[in-house]
Amino acid sequence: MKKNRKHIRLSDWDYSSSGIYFITICCHDRKPFFWKIDNNGIIYSQIGLIAWQYWLEIPEHFPNVKMDEFVVMPNHIHGILILNNSSERTCHGPRTCHGMSLPSIPIKQNINQFANPIKNSVSVIIGQYKSSVKRWCNQNGFNEFQWQSRFYDRILRNENSIDKIREYIHNNPNNWIEDEFYN
Repeated sequence: MKKNRKHIRLSDWDYSSSGIYFITICCHDRKPFFWKIDNNGIIYSQIGLIAWQYWLEIPEHFPNVKMDEFVVMPNHIHGILILNNSSERTCHGPRTCHGMSLPSIPIKQNINQFANPIKNSVSVIIGQYKSSVKRWCNQNGFNEFQWQSRFYDRILRNENSIDKIREYIHNNPNNWIEDEFYN
């Protein structure tokens, strides 16, 4: 029996195009593999530390990506990725990219119609990240760790939405009990 899956990506957006993307990646069944809270505060697991480290290493593998605000929560990760696949820009830190405008209207080029991976696309970047963390887990005795099969994204189109998401990510650990992914 074939599953009817809801399409969670915009059908007319090129996810390899330059833009600012808010990403959420969840653990399978929202299991808290990354950290827990005790009397001393947040205690990261080995998997949580690897998830953190590998997230920071994404630009080493994808030079077109700049990192912005991110957080590793007990059972999910939120982060802002800045993709710049043009050669006419310079970046100074995670927040300032000259020569890169915020996306305003979708374009219809290089759209992944047939599920073939598009080089430097959001899906390829997140797929590589998830694979790397899972591979580390398998090699280090954490075979029970699994990711949710997909991830969530939102295209950030203006400074106001970027600032709101940065604030949300920054405050997420303090608001953990009210978080939609709390279990």
